[in-house]
Amino acid sequence: MWNYLSLLLLLSLLQASSERKVTSSCPQSCICDNKKKSVLCQNGNFTKVPASIPQMTRKLDLQGNVLKELPPRIFQSFSYLTHLDLQNCQLKQVQKGTFNGLAYLAYLNLASNNISVLHKGALDGLIFLKELVLENNQLKEIQPGTFKQLPYLSLLSLAHNSLDHLPDMAFQGLFSAWWLRLSHNSLNNLAPESLVGLPRLRRLSLDHNELQALPWEALSHLRGLAHLDLGHNPLTSLGKEEGLALPELRYLALDGASIQTVDVGAFAHCPRLYTVDLRDNQLKMLPSLQGMDRLHKLNLSGNPLHCDCAARPLRDWAVRNWVMMDGLCKEPRLLRGEALETLREEDLRCEGPGDREEEQEPTRAKPCPLACTCSSVSNHSSCESKGLRLIPSRFPRTTQVLDLNWNKFTSVPRSSFPNLYHLVSLHLQHCRITHLAPGAFDGLDQLVYLYLSDNQLSELSAAALQGIPQLRYLYLDHNYFTRVPRDILWVLPSLVSLHLEYNALQYLALSDFAGGENLHWLHLSENNVSWVSSGPAWKLEGLYVGSNQLQTVPTGALEGLPALRELELSGNPLGILQEGAFMPVAKSLQHLYLNNTGLQQISPGAFAGLEPGLRSLYLEKNQLQTLPAMDGFTQLEVINLSENPLRCDCQLFPLHRWLAGRNLPGEATCEFPSSAQGQKVKEAAAIFEACLGKKVP
Repeated sequence: MWNYLSLLLLLSLLQASSERKVTSSCPQSCICDNKKKSVLCQNGNFTKVPASIPQMTRKLDLQGNVLKELPPRIFQSFSYLTHLDLQNCQLKQVQKGTFNGLAYLAYLNLASNNISVLHKGALDGLIFLKELVLENNQLKEIQPGTFKQLPYLSLLSLAHNSLDHLPDMAFQGLFSAWWLRLSHNSLNNLAPESLVGLPRLRRLSLDHNELQALPWEALSHLRGLAHLDLGHNPLTSLGKEEGLALPELRYLALDGASIQTVDVGAFAHCPRLYTVDLRDNQLKMLPSLQGMDRLHKLNLSGNPLHCDCAARPLRDWAVRNWVMMDGLCKEPRLLRGEALETLREEDLRCEGPGDREEEQEPTRAKPCPLACTCSSVSNHSSCESKGLRLIPSRFPRTTQVLDLNWNKFTSVPRSSFPNLYHLVSLHLQHCRITHLAPGAFDGLDQLVYLYLSDNQLSELSAAALQGIPQLRYLYLDHNYFTRVPRDILWVLPSLVSLHLEYNALQYLALSDFAGGENLHWLHLSENNVSWVSSGPAWKLEGLYVGSNQLQTVPTGALEGLPALRELELSGNPLGILQEGAFMPVAKSLQHLYLNNTGLQQISPGAFAGLEPGLRSLYLEKNQLQTLPAMDGFTQLEVINLSENPLRCDCQLFPLHRWLAGRNLPGEATCEFPSSAQGQKVKEAAAIFEACLGKKVP
């Protein structure tokens, strides 16, 4: 290793001695600073790396160009480079050997491109790289070994991509990595060995993903982690059995999740915790956090805290240990809005003999099925991944969250959950369920969340869902439904959100949802729906039918949706948008998704009526050459036209003029004529000069 470093030092001295002898002109449309040895070629419509860049350049900024592809060894002659910025260059992939020769490069920015896969070998040659930014791409896959040749990398940002899983050994070789950013992806699974090979990692950002359970097995390899952000994931509970053991952890963020219960020992193996952020969850109370002697800040704001006798242990513990605790009481009514940490012991009382009995109940032994775990403090019971063939009974009556995922129940018999009058959330995912008997959930009067995802259900009767009148969220995604189980809506008067993604639905009759008087969100993406018929769904705000088989916008079916704010039609083979396609929902619609729909033509009046209220319009990945005038869209905040073969002629001039007067996110780039290829429609004033004063056809 020392010989290699010595060789690099020698090369550096030799190159420095020849620095005065090398001269080179500055590329046209670029700005060169010879003193700082930097070259700025931003937004220059370059389709390839300029050839006349001075060889002594240390910092090269090419962001905002139209490079699309970078051949191997394209930067080989710029061996002095330490900083390279390739943001927003429409790059689709990074080929093996692209960065060969950049031994001194310390900073590489590839953000805001169209890279979907990181191939093994794509980053070889960057031995001294310290920061790598890959934010805002379309990454869906990281091949193991991709980062193997980056021993000095300290910061890796993969935020705002489309990753849904991490394979084993995904980050092998990042021996010096200090911060790994994976925020704003779709991660629902981290392989057990996915975070192996990160011995110096101090900060990990996993916020805004789809994690339904704490990835404790993957996290167990990060013994030196000090800062962990898990906020905005659909986590419902934290139990001590999950085994979060991070001896150096100081800061833990779990804000904006769906956490309803926390076991008394959930943080027991993180003794150095200084701050725990649990804002904006569904916690009614937290157990005393005994043993966490170094905790200084506990944020509980935005939770529906019940400040009664059950809150005394937490309040007393916080006072004794000088812990700052944010959180306002929601119940009882007399204490609503009061700060928990300012209340006296006599304020935290339970009224009535029944409540006093409940206060003392945790000290007595409670029933719990064999092979399951039950917490009387957090009211969370779990039999997850036990291979059970029958649903257990005799759970504590105070149970609020019940996890039965990954078992082999096949069916759910009548009255399977007796005496669980306080149950709020029931998890039955991945259980091979084919049948729900009538009255399967009898007695669950307080149930709000029911998860039946990833089973083998093809039919569901109203009788099976009787007895749960408070249910608001029902997950039936990843099953075998060929038609909507329409009768269930009549027995679920409180249902707000229904998930039927990834089934085999072939048609959609909105009349099937007439019984859903409070239904606001309907998720039907990734089915085989080819037609939609009308029906009254007066409160529906979001309709998601992406990746189906619709060939036209179901205009007639939208008649009964007066409150619709968000409509997703992405991934359907639409081809053409007809006149007045969205007129029935024009007064309410704010967000419209039409990306990747094969659109070749948009009729002049297709968006009629949407002008006053539409806020976002997504049209990327289509075949559009022109677009109707958009002058009336005064509230539009986002318009995305990237990856369309736009023809920059006088027919597109109104769009150019409209974009030039606004600062809107979203790309629109000329494809035709060839002389304009790669130029942004907004900035191509010279191309449209000939159209001034002409009548647009």
